Amino acid sequence: MNSNSQSGNSADIYPHRLAEIAGTAIALLTLTLPVFVIAHYSSPTVQNPQPPLIYNLQSSED
Repeated sequence: MNSNSQSGNSADIYPHRLAEIAGTAIALLTLTLPVFVIAHYSSPTVQNPQPPLIYNLQSSED
C-alpha cells in the first residue's frame, strides 16, 4: 500500500457531482433543443398541393 496516495475526500465529490449535472444539462439540451428549433421554424400550415382528380368518362353510344 502506498502511504502517499490520497484517500477519498468529500471535497472530490463536489466536482464529480457538478460534472454530472453539467452532463445531464447538455444531454437534455441536445435532445430537446432541435425539437424546439424545428417547431419554431416550421410552417404552421402544411401546403400539399395535389392536382385535382379529373376522370374523363367516355360514354359509348350504340
